[in-house]
Amino acid sequence: MAGLKPIVEYLEKLLRHPGFPDYSLAFNGLQLENSGKVTRIAAAVDACEPVVHAAVEGRASLLLVHHGLMWDQHCFAFTGARYRKLRAALEGDLAIFASHLPLDAHPTLGNAAQLGKAIELKNVTPFFEHKGEPVGMRGECSINREGLLERIRSAVGGEAHLTVCAAGPEKVKRIGIVTGGAGSEVAQIARSGVDTFITGEGPHWSYTAAEELGLNVIYAGHYATETFGVKALAAHLSKKFQLPWEFIDHPTGL
Repeated sequence: MAGLKPIVEYLEKLLRHPGFPDYSLAFNGLQLENSGKVTRIAAAVDACEPVVHAAVEGRASLLLVHHGLMWDQHCFAFTGARYRKLRAALEGDLAIFASHLPLDAHPTLGNAAQLGKAIELKNVTPFFEHKGEPVGMRGECSINREGLLERIRSAVGGEAHLTVCAAGPEKVKRIGIVTGGAGSEVAQIARSGVDTFITGEGPHWSYTAAEELGLNVIYAGHYATETFGVKALAAHLSKKFQLPWEFIDHPTGL
């Protein structure tokens, strides 16, 4: 057992939450408090209703997520599904902690860092600034494109569907990773000097733009590319605070 307060204080410092720039509706940090004790950690990508119920049923007392409870203009109306999951969490004494771009940006536990490690990138450095903070990673990997695709498929679950714009070199050398929905940034990515860009998803036009820019783009799924950070963070906390943890998989297919 551990106290919720020291865990939250540790996370805030570890992830550099204070002052970290993010989207206006992404509230990073403790979004829902519990009675103050943590006996089991659950990790998930989204704080959606099925995940909250699964965390409570699994007797978790802290849920770590990448996408938290507040994501739309109606975030202050606790009705419908928002009411149901809030009630379930309160009745189950479940605290909810979210970290969006700060978790993306973490140099070792972040989504991009962990995906880069899984596909064996070398010489990895921070990449792609958002309001002054890099939220991705870049690295080197001398491999043919099909070999890279196999590594990515293995990393994101094997059966995940990859959409590939094969407009860059067949021999891949310089790879940039920004997980989630960064496909709209293909022009800036191409100017950075990488020949291959791995992200989760992008708008329709990003594919044809990448073709014209001569950039390989691998869309590996928004959800699939953002499972890495919460897993690594939960495993890290488990070791530090001697707490069991589990990952709640609730894929969207997107």
